[in-house]
Amino acid sequence: MLEKPTLKSSLKALLYMAPMLAIILTFNIYPIFRSFMMSFYAEYNFFQDVVGRYGLDNFQYIFTDSEFWLAIRNTFLFVLGVVPASIVISLFIAILLNKIKFLSGFFRSIYFLPFVTSTVAISIVWNWIYHSRYGLMNYFLGQIGIDPIAFITDPDYAMLALVIMSIWRGLGFNIILFLVGLNNIDETYYSAAKIDGAKEWSRFTNITLPLLGPTMFLVSVMGVINSFKVFDEVYALFQSRPGPARSALTVVYYIFQKFYEEYQYGVATAAGIVLFLIILVFTLIQMAFNKKFVHR
Repeated sequence: MLEKPTLKSSLKALLYMAPMLAIILTFNIYPIFRSFMMSFYAEYNFFQDVVGRYGLDNFQYIFTDSEFWLAIRNTFLFVLGVVPASIVISLFIAILLNKIKFLSGFFRSIYFLPFVTSTVAISIVWNWIYHSRYGLMNYFLGQIGIDPIAFITDPDYAMLALVIMSIWRGLGFNIILFLVGLNNIDETYYSAAKIDGAKEWSRFTNITLPLLGPTMFLVSVMGVINSFKVFDEVYALFQSRPGPARSALTVVYYIFQKFYEEYQYGVATAAGIVLFLIILVFTLIQMAFNKKFVHR
């Protein structure tokens, strides 16, 4: 039987946790609190660290800034482009890898490699792939009669180029998660379905998908959060620019510019608070949908 916690055991547990709690409070909780407070700095002297006035000026600024709304629009387009496609493609590949026994470890390593590779290195490779004259992408497009596309320099295709690269980079992690979920499904379900005469598609929709619900939820939540926070890919792919004609400007890149380039700290933290609320709302919506799916 488990012993009931006492004051002595609780204090002992807190003592063991104290170093990690100190690190979390110092590098996570305190910066979040300071960022929240800084978003209300209406007048701030950076050199003397003196706040002249508090107010909602920073929030009024971002909500009337056309660049902020452009960043919101681009970020939503990126999320809608990356998350659904990444889930579908990674699930399809995971099912294939789960069926292939020969060299399965090798193929899993190959798919996972981009996830642990430097974003800068990946961007250099994709810059070459997207090259309008020598790139592989335009070479294959030319084989089917399509004229070369300037993926990196054309505002109409910059977001598409970013989405394709981001999907490719994130596939490995999603595939590993789906493989874990597939391996946890008991084979007796499939055996019983085969005896009842269920076809492969019926087994997939009635057994695989429902039992992959928790994994699907985890992949979708992490995908949405990571996609809303996209920055490295934009900065590296477009050589420290938010795309041609700011066509790939995202919310985090907007925050980066306001904080590190324009030194508008209050505006940057206000945009960060708005981004946090957006991610929170989407996460709560996903949790509600997942709860309904589980009940069904």
